[in-house]
Amino acid sequence: MKKINLFVAMTIALFTLASCAKKTNTLYFFNWTYYTPDSVLTKFENEYDCKIIVDSFDSNEVMYAKLRNGAANYDITVPSQDYASIMMKLGMLREIDQEQFENKKYINPAVLEMASYDPEMNYCVPYYLGAAGVAVNKTRISDYEKSWSIFSRTDLKGHITMLDDMREVIGDALAFQGHSVNTIDDAELSAAAELINNSWKPNLIKFDAEGFGKSFANGDFWACQGYAEVIFKEVAEDKQNEIIDFFIPKEGGPCYLDSLVILKGAKHYDLAMKFINFFHRPEIYAEFLDAFRFPGFVNTEANQYRTTIPMYSAEEMLGCELKNDLGENIEKYIEIWESIRH
Repeated sequence: MKKINLFVAMTIALFTLASCAKKTNTLYFFNWTYYTPDSVLTKFENEYDCKIIVDSFDSNEVMYAKLRNGAANYDITVPSQDYASIMMKLGMLREIDQEQFENKKYINPAVLEMASYDPEMNYCVPYYLGAAGVAVNKTRISDYEKSWSIFSRTDLKGHITMLDDMREVIGDALAFQGHSVNTIDDAELSAAAELINNSWKPNLIKFDAEGFGKSFANGDFWACQGYAEVIFKEVAEDKQNEIIDFFIPKEGGPCYLDSLVILKGAKHYDLAMKFINFFHRPEIYAEFLDAFRFPGFVNTEANQYRTTIPMYSAEEMLGCELKNDLGENIEKYIEIWESIRH
């Protein structure tokens, strides 16, 4: 009996040690909501015998604030270009191991040219280049111009919404008025604020960065500024073509270049590098594109493997402009946004 008990005890101990060892092979991923297909995560877990734990955020500000306020368990996150630049300057990131990143050969040089803050990918590996646009419910609105002016339409009052995102909304107004989304000119910023407060805001249900996809899908919102992947994720696939028209307004606006970065305190650096390299295998990146019907621009070889038609084209983004890190001048935008939101 003692031998049996000893055997059982040793078996339990070994199982516990094995479980603990396996738990340490875990990648902690802090990512945007609806931004990495489960199938890609599962394939990575299976190939590298690991676990990925994903927490999500809905804005750069939320992600940045959480990390600055002490969240230290994450290995990878996905900031947009302005916050990637800020995080680099503050020493929040670890360098990319170029030897472990053999799939860097597939990154579009045109994207790296845009990434003036880190064109050599020393810290930031492009994840996706995209833009927020406008989703229109075609069963509710039949006559409309593909313009930011849709938010000035009083006949749509109480059925439209814009993102609760300072740089996006102010950037839209600036682009509509023919100005740079990165302007620090007081007169241009004042005119943009006046447009939003007097022509757009009175028609909006609210500013919404979290629930707009569900509200669009259930018919509460007839037109909303937002991200295509969120809208399409919430509308049943067999209803998407009937209901959704998603477009980038003709005036352009802000676009974003999100990047994979490894955080300074990452405890699983090598696993993080494996994920970055894995993600940019053309067939895996194509799976990412297919899952959200994204246009392919970042990875030069992925399009040949995709099976879906994009929700919008890379060409539609040609009139858009990356939001830059404005340094201390961001206070001008914060002041304007506070006047809009109150």
